[in-house]
Amino acid sequence: MKAFNKFGIAGLLGVFLFITAAKDDKKETERVEKATEVLQDFAKMKESIPASLLDQSKGIVIIPNMINAGLGIGGKRGKGVAMVKLANGQWSNPVFITITGGSIGFQAGVQSVDLVLLFKHKNALTDTKKGDFTIGGDLSAAAGPIGRSASANTDYKLDAEVYSYSRSKGLFAGLSLNGSNLSFDKDANTRFYGKMSDTQTIFAHATSESSAVVALHKSIVSMQ
Repeated sequence: MKAFNKFGIAGLLGVFLFITAAKDDKKETERVEKATEVLQDFAKMKESIPASLLDQSKGIVIIPNMINAGLGIGGKRGKGVAMVKLANGQWSNPVFITITGGSIGFQAGVQSVDLVLLFKHKNALTDTKKGDFTIGGDLSAAAGPIGRSASANTDYKLDAEVYSYSRSKGLFAGLSLNGSNLSFDKDANTRFYGKMSDTQTIFAHATSESSAVVALHKSIVSMQ
């Protein structure tokens, strides 16, 4: 009877852990799906990311529903994904990432922002040893040119390392990314990818068969 009870408790614990893991994995899947929705929404906008700039970019970060709030002194918080372009032109598997930061300046209110960051060089993401970096500190940033048919080569001086695009859903005055910190979400990466969850390994491959990741890849390719 005692053996049965032990087995029963162990079995129930195993089921509980499985359900918990499934819930956690579901959160990451939803994050990938939301990132896909952001790209699809951007693609529908007349004044959007130039296809030529996206084609030249070697890295991308997508943050759905970043919360930007403040009154004089502001704060930012959001979760999203990052990908880099591989040598064969494919986009890598997504690495889960978070953004946090504060700013001082004229701003008031609470704003939900869909944020897309384009990176001129992929090593800004792949070579990060400490697991995080600061926009405007470690990397220069600027608002990107707009217009789907615009030529990034002829119409814009590409001298920044990161170009930002945002789609606002609330009322806000002033949006600055300088001082914002981007860090890799190790826990989320482990939940989604398992043991092979270090950022270097994830960035090096585009082999995920997750339907959410496949849809994300298709969305970004369709914008180029």
